[in-house]
Amino acid sequence: MVPPSEHHRARRLALQGLCALDVQGEKALGGVLAFLRDSRERLSTVAEAEKMLQAAFAARTESDRLLAGESRHWDVARMSLVDRNILRLALWELRAGRTRKKVVMAEAIRLAKEFATAESARFVNGVLDAAARRLERQSGDAGDAGDEEAKN
Repeated sequence: MVPPSEHHRARRLALQGLCALDVQGEKALGGVLAFLRDSRERLSTVAEAEKMLQAAFAARTESDRLLAGESRHWDVARMSLVDRNILRLALWELRAGRTRKKVVMAEAIRLAKEFATAESARFVNGVLDAAARRLERQSGDAGDAGDEEAKN
């Protein structure tokens, strides 16, 4: 299991992979996985990143439908590459129910501050919060599922 302090590093790798796949398509998956494995991260962190990457990429159509309904005035295809993939990763994580909503939100905002524009953190926060509320209405309180990160 990946220690809580390593989850952010796994998310960072998964985000990089999602961006590459978004540009290059599924045919690049082997190369993207090789990129992750060549990182200097711990094996457990890389394994977690691979899992997140593949699951979030597989769920992108569902995530994009949800984003389209919540990102008023922004077509998903027109969102910045990084913002779109931060949101896809966070939405997958919320739907997976293994991480509390506030942790997913904080991590998405942190990734936006690290990798995107100055306005991205606010944009990601607003869209993700609306999408998370919709998911909660659809499935009960799945967004409040606990995990090991909740202790941080």
